[in-house]
Amino acid sequence: MTDFVPLRALAAELGRARRVLVITGAGMSADSGLPTYRGVGGLYDNGPTADGVAIEEALSGEMMGERPELTWKYLGEIERACRGRQPNAGHNVLAELAPRYEQFTVLTQNVDGFHRQAGSRDLIEIHGNLHRLQCGFCPYEVEVEDYSGLEIPPSCPYCAGLVRPRVVLFGEALPQRELERLYQVIEQGVDLVISIGTTSVFPYIAQPVIAAARRGVPTAEINPGASEVSHLVRYRVREGAAAALQKLAVMLDEVAGAAWRTKTG
Repeated sequence: MTDFVPLRALAAELGRARRVLVITGAGMSADSGLPTYRGVGGLYDNGPTADGVAIEEALSGEMMGERPELTWKYLGEIERACRGRQPNAGHNVLAELAPRYEQFTVLTQNVDGFHRQAGSRDLIEIHGNLHRLQCGFCPYEVEVEDYSGLEIPPSCPYCAGLVRPRVVLFGEALPQRELERLYQVIEQGVDLVISIGTTSVFPYIAQPVIAAARRGVPTAEINPGASEVSHLVRYRVREGAAAALQKLAVMLDEVAGAAWRTKTG
């Protein structure tokens, strides 16, 4: 069932906005066939892994240092879940909307790289990207399509150091460059904040919505279930990301057409 009233109201807000911040989580990639529960990018349900440790421990920076083969094992499972998948209609809608605005920033928690593949350019991958590998000891970096040809764990071809994906593992700090870009977007001000497919449990994901709501800036959430910010947003659309965004794009075109007809008499 579609929440047409909040969707139409959100379309009207998009029609007026110049600077937009979109925040996406695992639900954004659900229509690409990726799971939405636990783990980096979503892959594991409750309970320990096959190796008898919690997924948060297996996918931690500490474990990467002590037992890189174990961390790489589960990173490989996540990559295989992404392999062969493609950006869905929701990713495409966001990329197609961006040129209409003075600023259209996508802040994503997802490490699947789908927003970049779809064409989003003002993109903050706050948890990194599975397909971007880096050496921990020298400047070596490489982007790979998948992990099928990698020796696990891989070593640097220049210094023989341990190579790892450029993702934020549990217990690690967020990337400074991405944080600075997010702070810059917030400081410059936005006219609309939209949260899509995320439970907003991390403070840095919830805070832009909370701050906007407090300032009276329009906020919206597209999510079938409830999140930490559901009670704060002005417009709440209880629907999956891809379906809702496709309908929103149509409504936005209708809003733009009506405005043009009014202007031209």
